[in-house]
Amino acid sequence: MHMHTTQNRIATEQEVSIDAEFARLEGTLAIPNDPDGIVLFAHGSGSSRHSPRNQFVAERLRQAGLSTLLIDLLTEDEEAAEARTGHFRFDIDFLADRLANSLDWLASNPATTNLPVGLFGASTGGGAALVAAARRPGQVRAVVSRGGRPDLAGDALFAAQCPTLLIVGGHDSFVIELNESALEQLGSQVKELVVVPGAGHLFEEPGKLEEVARLAADWFGRHLRPAG
Repeated sequence: MHMHTTQNRIATEQEVSIDAEFARLEGTLAIPNDPDGIVLFAHGSGSSRHSPRNQFVAERLRQAGLSTLLIDLLTEDEEAAEARTGHFRFDIDFLADRLANSLDWLASNPATTNLPVGLFGASTGGGAALVAAARRPGQVRAVVSRGGRPDLAGDALFAAQCPTLLIVGGHDSFVIELNESALEQLGSQVKELVVVPGAGHLFEEPGKLEEVARLAADWFGRHLRPAG
């Protein structure tokens, strides 16, 4: 097992655009030297690839030797409509479709085609990540959900077979309950729920997001290593 030092590993970063049905999704792909895998971020509604929280976690994952792809799951027009109506927010199938488009892009892009893939989902993105994992069982090797709504994955919970880590803030009691019942229904043999004490839904308290990033890096580090 090779350990990565956490000195600042230089990551090459590029803006990418991904074809989805009727849309082009904008993303930021960052690849450190000799990555062990790649993590695709699925944010919740009202958020984007520029979310400071996801940026923070992505930076920590890159220091741990993982590539990251942060994409805007909605186009600018859709985002504007969402701000008014909120109708995409809980359209988990729609968000999962966008993740599947992104997974297809990763598989066909020469720089990422051979990298094991993990999904990091926040809020409703946690549900979408599990639906995408269930739809692409051979491709998604691990899922981490932060303050997520895995319950929204519905029947896909039973079909999601990859190692899954659910992280919830200790003050987020409603979401803890939803995650506890989702954990029981998850089809994966390897699954865990970690409640971070003293953290709210967004993990804004000092040091709490750091804890999320550490847990995620550890989980992906264990489950994204190339087989063999």
